[in-house]
Amino acid sequence: MNVSATAGQAQGERGLAERLGLKPGQVVQEVGWDEDSDDALRESIEELTGNELVDEDYDDVVDVVLLWWRDDDGDLFDALTAAMTALADGGQIWLLTPKAGRPGHVEPSDIGEDATTAGLSQTSSISAAQDWSGTRLVFKARR
Repeated sequence: MNVSATAGQAQGERGLAERLGLKPGQVVQEVGWDEDSDDALRESIEELTGNELVDEDYDDVVDVVLLWWRDDDGDLFDALTAAMTALADGGQIWLLTPKAGRPGHVEPSDIGEDATTAGLSQTSSISAAQDWSGTRLVFKARR
C-alpha cells in the first residue's frame, strides 16, 4: 500500500491547528503577519476551520485571534488590548512569538506581565511551529 506524501503532510499540517485546540467553523483573525510567519501553521488553521484567516480589518466578532508578535513589534499590552476587542465571548488569543534563540524572541516574563495587566490569563504554552512558540491567553474569570 502506498500512502502519498501529501496525505501525510496534510495530516501533519492539520495537527498543527489541532494542537491549538481549534475546531471546524471557527473564525480566526490573524494579526501581525509578516514574511517570517509560519505558512504551514496558517494553512493548517484554514484547513481545520474551513475558513480563511481574516485580517485586522474584519468587522465582526471572531473566536480566536492569532497574534504573531516579535520583541521589536512595539507595546505588547497595547496589541493584546486591541486583539481583545474583536473576541466573541469565550474567545481566546494565541500569542505566537519566536522561540528562544531566534530573532525577535519575547521573554515569557514579559508575556505574563502584559497579559495579566490586560486582564488575560495564560492557560498553556506549546511549540506552535518550527520557529514559533504559542501562548494561549483567555479572559480572566470574573469573581
